[in-house]
Formats: sequence, structure tokens, C-alpha cells
Amino acid sequence: MSIIGIGCLEDTEVDPYQTTTEYLPWDGEIASTNVLKIALEDAGYDVEIISIELGALYRGLADGQFDFTVSAWLPHTHGHYIDQYGDDFEEVSVNLEGWKIGLVVPEYVTIDSVEELNDHKDEFDGRIVGIEPGAGLMSATEDAIDTYGLYHELVASSGAAMTTELRTAIQNEEWVVVTGWSPHWKFQRWDLKYLDDPEGSFGAAEYVGTLAREGLQEDKPELYEIISRFEWEQEYVESVMMDMEEGMDPEDAAAKWIEDNPEKVASCFEE
Repeated sequence: MSIIGIGCLEDTEVDPYQTTTEYLPWDGEIASTNVLKIALEDAGYDVEIISIELGALYRGLADGQFDFTVSAWLPHTHGHYIDQYGDDFEEVSVNLEGWKIGLVVPEYVTIDSVEELNDHKDEFDGRIVGIEPGAGLMSATEDAIDTYGLYHELVASSGAAMTTELRTAIQNEEWVVVTGWSPHWKFQRWDLKYLDDPEGSFGAAEYVGTLAREGLQEDKPELYEIISRFEWEQEYVESVMMDMEEGMDPEDAAAKWIEDNPEKVASCFEE
């Protein structure tokens, strides 16, 4: 889930244990980035983490500016980046299965399908609360608006602003529809549901892939071996995210998960 770019290649001599890590500033990515950062540091790597925009991540990976990412949402959400840059990096493994995106409402909202939104435009104030412009989820939502002929405005905001608006609506038992994805801590916090998407605008359940720059396996075989084994589950991601949402520092939340899951960590990062 997180976006990780390890090993800045500006130096002519590659240090296999000097690493730079890029990530998207979204809760799931922050959680994964910090878990992987601590695990790699325990394995002897010197890791720097840097927040980065999605397009820049894929350009940087294709250009060989860093080594890998563990946050490729495939095959649908980030598909346009794969179409554009996919010939210039390698798909290493699947690190999380069952990833899903779509339109999400509180359980008390009495509709179950995207097709029903127009019948209740007033209850939703004619709005779909989105996240950052340019995100794959936003593009999919724009497609859904066209496909279903929705009269709703897609309001761009951020992941944090979206959950704030969702929280306020639930506290007041108001109707709200947001762009959502799982895993995410909001599904542990509140009773929520995805609206059915019979036209498939949001794709089927996806997976999160690990991608590596060309030549990583030859340049840094030990690092490549570690990232090829990195795999975790939705409940683990949401556990770290929930601790963060409740105020815990991301690195502390990641360290707590690692301490609580030694067998899982061993299977991911040890021989």
C-alpha cells in the first residue's frame, strides 16, 4: 500500500544499504511506509522517507531515481500509470489482496447502489465528497458520474478532509456519500457500506503490487529478496491506521504493530 522508493541512484557508486523512501501522504501509505522503514532499518538499511506525489512516483521509478514501490493499486486504479510507464519497471509481487475502491455511505443510508443516487440527490446535497485531484479513485468516480448520468458534483478535497466530513455527517445522522477505499481505518470506526456498482466503473477487487526499477535484482539482490517477501493483510494495515487516527505517531504505530506481530515480520523480512 505504501509508496516506497529505496536507493537514490544519483551517486555513481551504489550503496546497497543506503536507502531513500518515497510515499504518498495518505493514511494507508504512511502506515505501510513506516512499517517497512523500521523493518529495513532492523535489517541494516539506512532509510530516509520522503512524501511524494503519485505521478512523480511512477516517473521516478521508471527513470530509476529510486528502487521500488509497494503501493501500486492494480490493475484498475493506477492502470493509466502502468500504461504510460510500465515498460520501464518490473512487477515483483502482490503484497496485499482484496483492495477495493468505490462510493461509500453510512450503513443507515437506505440505498444500496450507485444507480439510486439520483433519486436521493437532495439528501446528499448533490455532492460526492472526494479526495485529492488526480487520484485514480477520483478518475474512476468521474467515470461513474458519466456512466450512471449522475447529477452530483464531485468535490475534491483530501483523504483527511473526506473523513472529517464523513465523521460530521455520521454524528448528525445525515446522508453523505464519499469516495472510499479499503483497507482504511474508517471501516473499523463506523458502520459503512460500499454502494453496488453494476456497471463496474470502479473495477473488481484489486490488489496492491510491489514494483521495482529495472536492474534492482542485480544491483541489490538482498533488498530485492526482502521486498519480494513483503506481504500483509487488511486487518494489519487498518490496525496501524487506527492507532495513527487516534493520535499515535506513525512510526510509533508501526513499531507497535511490528512488536505485536513478530512471526509475521519474520516471514516478511528474515531468511
